[in-house]
Amino acid sequence: MAKKDNLKVALAQIAPVWINREATLTKVMNYVSQAANEGAELVVFGEAILPGYPFWLDRMNGAVFNSKMQKEIHAHYVDQAVCIEDGHLEALRKQAKELSIAIYVGTIERPKDRGGHSLYCSLVFINQHGEIKSVHRKLIPTYEERLAWSQGDGHGLVTHALPPFTVGGLNCWENWMPLARTALYAEGEDLHIAVWPGNKRNTIDLTSLMAKEARSFVISVSGVFRPQDIPDDFPHAHIMRDNTNKTLANGGSCIAAPDGRWVIEPFIDEEKLVTAELDHQLVREERQNFDSVGHYSRPDILKLHVNKERQGVMGDGFKEQ
Repeated sequence: MAKKDNLKVALAQIAPVWINREATLTKVMNYVSQAANEGAELVVFGEAILPGYPFWLDRMNGAVFNSKMQKEIHAHYVDQAVCIEDGHLEALRKQAKELSIAIYVGTIERPKDRGGHSLYCSLVFINQHGEIKSVHRKLIPTYEERLAWSQGDGHGLVTHALPPFTVGGLNCWENWMPLARTALYAEGEDLHIAVWPGNKRNTIDLTSLMAKEARSFVISVSGVFRPQDIPDDFPHAHIMRDNTNKTLANGGSCIAAPDGRWVIEPFIDEEKLVTAELDHQLVREERQNFDSVGHYSRPDILKLHVNKERQGVMGDGFKEQ
């Protein structure tokens, strides 16, 4: 049989039905269907898209301690978060299997192995057989995100076979962490997924930099969030609207090739599904002169230790399949 060298991928740059898990999941599944209809074998969604990024934190004085308003918003966020153990991703799993398409989706996870009420920014990978193969909890929430999200762990720093590629992913500013990137490179990653809440300023420089460093394809997928995306059922929605007079997330989704050139240039200010065909031969060509964990590494001098244990208080929670 001829060796498979290409993979068709889809970038789903969308706005969530903000802080509404079921409605956002329906929207995500509609885009999964569209991606499958266009022949994609992998579709990627942005950071925290299910059910949405906590944009209120810097719009509504999120750092005010013991604020009744902030507590009410947080309780709403917890209610709408994703509990994998309770089956909140079952419909998406079944769809992935039925359509034979792999999915990376950014979620706000409410895991039972950490008590069931703390929130994690988690990147979930569902393979083309409908199996949840990894749940990567963001190592360090960025700046005001720490008011809403907990610190993750190294359990999800893993890669997956998606022939002809080996795929892995990180959340937002984790992609600036050289050792987190290296942990995935060392596991054979040659297709890197970077998910973002959404802004071109985040993706335009780092996406091509990572591609050149890794000699890999890099897919960056962002969300979109505009004033009109604030729903009436969001607690204190009128205050959020009064403090939001511009687009907070303009997108910036893109793909860079292993030599850093654009396969898809960053696009902004629209919800859109974009597809591209990736050729693995370009990875092998670019690694001829540089391979950061292969022939251009010095493991006798420089090594990386990664703790991949799932951190918890009383042991086992959800286990990837």
